[in-house]
Amino acid sequence: MGLRVLLVASIATGVVVAGNEAVCAQAGPDRVEALPPIEVSPEDRARRVGSSSGTRTARARPRAVYVPTAPTPTSDSAATIEADKVPASVNVVDSREIARTDSLNITNALEQRVPGVSINEVAGNPFQPDIQFRGFVGSPVAGTPQGLAVYQNGVRINEAFGDTVNWDLIPTTAVRSIDVVTNNPAFGLNALGGAVVVQMKDGFSYQGAEINTMGGSFGRIQSSAQWGKQIDNYAVYGALEGLHDNGFRNFSPSDIRRFYGDVGYRNDVNEFHLNVGLADNRFGVAATVPVELLQNFWGATYTTPQTSANQVGYFNLTGKVEATPTWTIEGAAHLRVFKHKTQDGNPTATEPCEANAGLLCFNSVDVPANGLNGGQLANPFPLGAVLGQSDRTTTKSTTAGMQLQATNTDQLFGHDNRFTIGGSFDSSVTWFTASAELGTIGPNYVVSGSGIFLGRSGDPISIGPVSLRTVNQYTGIYALDTFDVTKAFSITAGGRFNNARILLEDQLGSDLNGYNVYNRFNPLIGGTYKITPELTAYAGYSEANRAPTPLELGCADPARPCIAAAFLVADPPLQQVVSRTVEAGFRGTKELNIGTLGWKVGGFRATNNDDILAIPSPELQGFGFFQNVGSTRRQGIEAEVTLKSPTLQLYASYAFVDARFLDALQISSHSPFADADGNIQILPGDQVPAIPRHRIKAGFDYAITDAFKVGADAVFVSSQYFVGDESNQAPKLASYAVANVHASYQINKTFQIYGRIDNLFDNRYASYGTFFEIGEVPNFTNGGAPFTDARSVSPARPRAFYAGLRATF
Repeated sequence: MGLRVLLVASIATGVVVAGNEAVCAQAGPDRVEALPPIEVSPEDRARRVGSSSGTRTARARPRAVYVPTAPTPTSDSAATIEADKVPASVNVVDSREIARTDSLNITNALEQRVPGVSINEVAGNPFQPDIQFRGFVGSPVAGTPQGLAVYQNGVRINEAFGDTVNWDLIPTTAVRSIDVVTNNPAFGLNALGGAVVVQMKDGFSYQGAEINTMGGSFGRIQSSAQWGKQIDNYAVYGALEGLHDNGFRNFSPSDIRRFYGDVGYRNDVNEFHLNVGLADNRFGVAATVPVELLQNFWGATYTTPQTSANQVGYFNLTGKVEATPTWTIEGAAHLRVFKHKTQDGNPTATEPCEANAGLLCFNSVDVPANGLNGGQLANPFPLGAVLGQSDRTTTKSTTAGMQLQATNTDQLFGHDNRFTIGGSFDSSVTWFTASAELGTIGPNYVVSGSGIFLGRSGDPISIGPVSLRTVNQYTGIYALDTFDVTKAFSITAGGRFNNARILLEDQLGSDLNGYNVYNRFNPLIGGTYKITPELTAYAGYSEANRAPTPLELGCADPARPCIAAAFLVADPPLQQVVSRTVEAGFRGTKELNIGTLGWKVGGFRATNNDDILAIPSPELQGFGFFQNVGSTRRQGIEAEVTLKSPTLQLYASYAFVDARFLDALQISSHSPFADADGNIQILPGDQVPAIPRHRIKAGFDYAITDAFKVGADAVFVSSQYFVGDESNQAPKLASYAVANVHASYQINKTFQIYGRIDNLFDNRYASYGTFFEIGEVPNFTNGGAPFTDARSVSPARPRAFYAGLRATF
């Protein structure tokens, strides 16, 4: 209601508020259409909340930040609370902070503005990164143990088969705000490290139109358009995005096409929305490359083709009803259809038999390599050919679900109180298929297919076609209550019960058949104390869990590993992962002569029990399995300071993350330090690989004049152990620092030109490293001699220049 009152008053007086600035205009409602779009950020929006008298009024402090306490289907949900009452760290990224990146990838804004976030380009494509927060990962790569829950408009968008997160499917232009929520089990499965909550724009929060086109290095061309309009109680919003990028590495183009739309209605007591989204994206996934190849060419790739294609279509119907002055009911129903296809060129375990070179065998011994008909394959390849295989997978998931929650703001014992109770149900059906085509690997590391497909081969290690149907049913019931003991001291308590039922049905046999049920209640308790009006202390404890995914359950037998998390062969049980988190800290704001100073500092400790790790096979390159590996711990500190004024926006942050194994165990690895059996020994206290301990970030935007603005940002990430070096014996992947600069000039109220330089100093660094089997494929760049260095890394993009034009109507 506060936002509507503000807009109505602005139109009547001839003043339209956009962010914190007032733009004078002629009186009359028709004039709104000619002004710059109205966009309300989380810091400026005045949420509807219940007062002690039971009436609904706008907050007296319009700059207060409100954050979600549960999966919220509407952007102005009643299940939000003032940040100063949240017993955990608060991280909010608004649309203006996303826009300053000039990127159609929301992960760039998260990396810049959230202290504990870093990016690993495991897939070798900037539009399919891993987001790592406090050592927990949200990744699009199948088989990555996922530790973050991701929500869009209250709908969990971790994909059903592997809980993967496809960041490329989120339409960046249409994002209104992103909250990174910690220490809160209400966000259900996978919220071990926290939840990323994405709220989208609608015609009530955005009014006007904008077209934005940018191009530059490596064949980048991108364009976006958005439009929003409110007519009385109705509003409509739409956003369209397109991008093509050739990539700086061989065979790594990206094509993105996305649409998002919302139609809404609201009056004084009700609000309803129907929003839909479509995306069709295709990527060259270059993956890691041996360091010996990068010494010759920074854009090198190793064993290709490696491609990925994502398609999605979804719709959400949401509603909010103020049943009484103190009870608000919210609900949502959603349907999501997702399709994912991959092609991956790899070395192969298939080779001419030792006893008869005219036949093909498996795994260097005379185990027959069979065709689809079950008979042993003849060897059609010339003598001396380097054999490989092209692995293909298709994943089709349909997810339907609903949620309902109620929020009450009645006083309790004469004190302000906010109580939320809710539940959700999601059901997903997935069809997964995989196949392997034999071929040869040429001097450019391209696998050329032969048309010969592998059938079931190998014993006990198996490879061959897979056809699997899975059904996931996730049910959750949660309740949270925030009670104001005094005006300065608030206590929050609650919890969530999760029930996960996972059915696997093998369509080609019975090896993959299985049915697993996981139950868990996760509690939350915490409090905040406002020491002064400008300083708040917080502390809290919570628990969260994640159930093993169908992908992990289908590949959990060490005796029968799977290739590239694709060729699922067995269904032994895995235990669910349970995380226990405690965190505490301080945050505050202070008005200075030069602007508003904000700061926060806090510490956390999260202990995972029965953590799940992807472990490579000691016998076959590219094969692996999933296993519970005991307990791990992630702990650290986060600190941030910001300064906001009409001419200067400044931020700086530091995050320390210490991630360690707590139990001794032996696992297989391709590390150069593995023993004769291919194993390494993990000791308690060894660091978890791929988690840098230090992250430093800083940036600014400065208005030299009203029209001309400049800015920069920089990130430093410390060294990290290679994946596969869980015993911490090999040298670390080197630390890196990268700086970007940007500038814009407002020609008039309609047109703006802008430019940016990414990786200003052209640093050559890698964000991710692992090991590979050096004897599988020869080093063609060295005359066919064997590789001698087992390190394989994901190189980062070199210096890049971009320029664009933005038109706002």
